[in-house]
Amino acid sequence: MSRIAPPPSRSISDISTVWPWLPYVAPFGVFAVLTTLLPMMPIGAGVGYTAKTLTTAAILAIFWPMMRQEIQWAWDWRAVAAGIGVFIVWIGLEGRYPQIGHSSFDPYAVAGPWNVSGIISIRLFGAAIVVPLMEELFWRSFVMRFLVASRFKSVPLGQFSWYAFVITAVAFGFEHHRWLPGIIAGIVYGALLCRSRNLFSPILAHTVTNLLLGIYVLQTEQWSFW
Repeated sequence: MSRIAPPPSRSISDISTVWPWLPYVAPFGVFAVLTTLLPMMPIGAGVGYTAKTLTTAAILAIFWPMMRQEIQWAWDWRAVAAGIGVFIVWIGLEGRYPQIGHSSFDPYAVAGPWNVSGIISIRLFGAAIVVPLMEELFWRSFVMRFLVASRFKSVPLGQFSWYAFVITAVAFGFEHHRWLPGIIAGIVYGALLCRSRNLFSPILAHTVTNLLLGIYVLQTEQWSFW
């Protein structure tokens, strides 16, 4: 009697071939869903942020083999300067425009049984590593190309289109409570990608911005920036 062979299992790379958007959308989507759902659960904010950050980091790690060709590690002083500039704008525009909503993360208030330095480390890791990676993959690599052609993989990374560039920058800005500096950041990060054709440049700039913002928050205790 013949045995029926089980269906072949699919690897992550096979799945991403069927759904090429998945490596770009999944980390961002999971982060966004957890941002909405975790505050509704009976867990502390520190535990929730840790779970959200590590879950997203794990998804990025799973998809990393499919993404690394777009992220060529190379020093880019323009990206560092741009990241510093966005940080200055982010702080400098405070109080000069109406914000959308409000958020705050005080590690001393949410630490609970956790060590405060541990919560701060996780927050900095999330803000300076996880968020730049997943946001730049989603906005600059996926959305900006998808707006040019639905078969976005056929669009060269960093190809300029006024329509795609502006829509992506504005949408990126309104993802944040501080939408005005968010739009400016979207323009700067998008311009870096169009210049370098290397996703590492906007990721580096984004990392510099968020790291400086984290240091600023810890020094001034203006937790609303977190």
